[in-house]
Amino acid sequence: MNEHAPVVLDVAGTSLTAEDRRRLAHPLTGGMILFGRNWQDRQQLSSLCAEIKAVRADLLICVDHEGGRVQRFRTGGFTHLPPMRALGELWMKEKGGRGAGAMAATNAATAAGYVLGAELRACGVDFSFTPVLDLDWGESGVIGDRAFHRDPRVAALLAKSLMHGLLRAGMANCGKHFPGHGFVKADSHTEIPVDNRSLKAILGADAAPYAWLNTTLTSVMPAHVIYPKVDARPAGFSSRWLHDILRAQMGFTGAIFSDDLSMAGARIIDGREVSYTEAGVAALTAGCDLVLLCNQSVGKGEAVDELLDGLTQAQRKGQWQGSEASEQRRLALLPKAPASPWDTLMAHPDYIQALDLLP
Repeated sequence: MNEHAPVVLDVAGTSLTAEDRRRLAHPLTGGMILFGRNWQDRQQLSSLCAEIKAVRADLLICVDHEGGRVQRFRTGGFTHLPPMRALGELWMKEKGGRGAGAMAATNAATAAGYVLGAELRACGVDFSFTPVLDLDWGESGVIGDRAFHRDPRVAALLAKSLMHGLLRAGMANCGKHFPGHGFVKADSHTEIPVDNRSLKAILGADAAPYAWLNTTLTSVMPAHVIYPKVDARPAGFSSRWLHDILRAQMGFTGAIFSDDLSMAGARIIDGREVSYTEAGVAALTAGCDLVLLCNQSVGKGEAVDELLDGLTQAQRKGQWQGSEASEQRRLALLPKAPASPWDTLMAHPDYIQALDLLP
């Protein structure tokens, strides 16, 4: 076993090439993330996941599969899951007496988590980057209906219910985007959003679910957002946010993923454009356990090799250190129990009930 395998990368197609296998076998590779281009049908997805596990059984196979507009697999029997806002709206409906809307919404959230996790696991996928804990302030186009609610208490309880469903399916979870992406309008895929609120204001609203859910969250993804009243660096490159606040103050003990290092919000640090390697080193030294590099395998995949080679050299030079604790946090995200095969799942009473509970 590697001392620390922090890189999560992707592959270009629907099956592995020799180059994919070489990169997946690299000692610094700890996982891979699937996209829509890696999907043809369920049989192909299952075969691809089996190919990945044949390279290394401990690789974490991930996907962004939340429901609503962020759902990578939509055909072949995959349930079209509602956006998380639909669960927040259900919470606000009073059905048959005080509190009935809230109870129906938490049940529906657990059902959504179970369906989401069980369907993915039936095809060999280990892990989804969900739930979104950002608050629905009504300003952010990139978050929008991906958020449960404007009230952090409602968002936290619905997220906890969703995570209960994931757990029933044998899947870990990822709260994102710490300490909150919902207040800013800018999209960190294309620019660097800046949130000028005070630390007190952020902790009292957007970041509150992370403290409340510290016994339930198995991983967290920080935002590529700068909060200048707290730190000049985006949260994912800030030891103040990741170590002092998330770990020390909020008591979070799970894995921390960087958001995609190819996003515009990750390419400028301290006012300077940085390489993928520099961004990776900055994320790891700030407190991330794992770093994502997405959509860079298309073509010859030079950026993927640049990151793997660059982090190897940087580690030799002592610019970052491998962490056994980080590796244990990564391994803890792998499913512990075998998944139900698809046909078995389709006939399972729990699954049929869960479909019935979805809004």
